[in-house]
Amino acid sequence: MTDVAGFNINALILDMDGVLWRADQPIGNLPAIFDLIEQKGMRFTLATNNSTRTVGMYQEKLRKFGVDVQAHQVITSTVATASYLKSKYPNGGAVHIIGEEGLINTLNEAGFKHTDSDVLAVVVGLDTTISYEKLRRATLLIRHGAPFIGTNPDKTYPTPEGQAPGAGSLLAALQASTGISPLIIGKPKPEMFTQAMISMGTSPTETLVVGDRLETDILGGQNANCRTAIVLSGVTAEHEALAWNPAADIIVADLAELIDSLP
Repeated sequence: MTDVAGFNINALILDMDGVLWRADQPIGNLPAIFDLIEQKGMRFTLATNNSTRTVGMYQEKLRKFGVDVQAHQVITSTVATASYLKSKYPNGGAVHIIGEEGLINTLNEAGFKHTDSDVLAVVVGLDTTISYEKLRRATLLIRHGAPFIGTNPDKTYPTPEGQAPGAGSLLAALQASTGISPLIIGKPKPEMFTQAMISMGTSPTETLVVGDRLETDILGGQNANCRTAIVLSGVTAEHEALAWNPAADIIVADLAELIDSLP
């Protein structure tokens, strides 16, 4: 555990998978953890690269664990992707989507409908029903010039059984079949962190990014000039955290231990 006595932390940006839960199993006593965050007067935003759920679905999952959060306290890579597309195509339009309900519904609400031809872009997130036909159609569209957008680069995500393939594994397959690298919207890009800090009214020097993945959560927090904490409850082992350069400010077993240690 890193000494945090000198840190002036007023806000937290928390990853979810591997920090708050693994699949449908909470990591620690989440109601007690969030009560302690409130007692210490810290604001928080939950920021995830997972593209399979809408903000409302995350709120419902947290309610089942005994935690109530407001919609503005949750930001996902799907929300960030919809915001990016809206900035490029204000009037919306047709896109080809590889993804699940969270991505499809969020893009639909922003005015972007799924279709198989004449698309503004191919947007790819995690899809647990992926098939050869889905990869084939996306490959043809990208090869014919459609911009290739990835919600996030996570190669895996933690489950109680171990690491399962993530959105990054699908991006890798399409990159191999097209020779084109995707434009990544989510972490480790700093935009999600910046949006969270604007919402909370905090600066990077007083904001701690907490995650379980070095190449997205920690690198993204560092890209946003925030302090960072890596928890060992998800995908990262202690020897991997110690070898990361530049190092995270804090290495800790889990979120409960981290929150307990913060001033």
